Amino acid sequence: MVRDGLVVGTSGNLSLRTGELVALTPSGVDYETMTAEDVVLVDDSGAVVAGTRAPTSELALHLAAHRRPGTVAVVHTHSPAAVALSLLTDHVPPVHYQIAMFGGAVRVADYAPFGSDELVANTMAALGDASAVVLGHHGTLVLADTLGAAYDGARQLEWLCDVWLRARPVGEPRLLSAEEISEALRRFARQRRTVRATTPGTR
Repeated sequence: MVRDGLVVGTSGNLSLRTGELVALTPSGVDYETMTAEDVVLVDDSGAVVAGTRAPTSELALHLAAHRRPGTVAVVHTHSPAAVALSLLTDHVPPVHYQIAMFGGAVRVADYAPFGSDELVANTMAALGDASAVVLGHHGTLVLADTLGAAYDGARQLEWLCDVWLRARPVGEPRLLSAEEISEALRRFARQRRTVRATTPGTR
């Protein structure tokens, strides 16, 4: 995340469900020095069951995301293009068909202090049925069924925000229509079915 410019220092956090537990990055540990021993395991109530570190300050946000059916991994970033976009608009404009990977519109959640119940409520309300949301004045949250997919989503979302920010100062960006996004959604769904059908061990 540091190399990809999605976080700086100790900002942002990751989580991954493993059985009935959730593994999270710890609070206040720089990614450049973090090791497996720093990872914290919690139960669904947020109680620490393994690890010597305190879990991320966004523990409640991660647990709320993991209550969404099908969520296995959550990536939360402080990526600059997404934060900049959140200061200007209430959704990620459809500048590219890649936005369909999130299930449609990606909204911007109202600002709330980090680690707060209000942040959780605002984020989950803006998330709706999508798999990604931009946190106003804060960053992004991406949900997926694998950590790799969630991380790829975080990178793609930052790229979408950056494209719009680059185009906006030059002129009014042309956006894809609802019909064009729907067609991209259908193509993504068909592609996923094809991958499952041709990948050994998947159903």
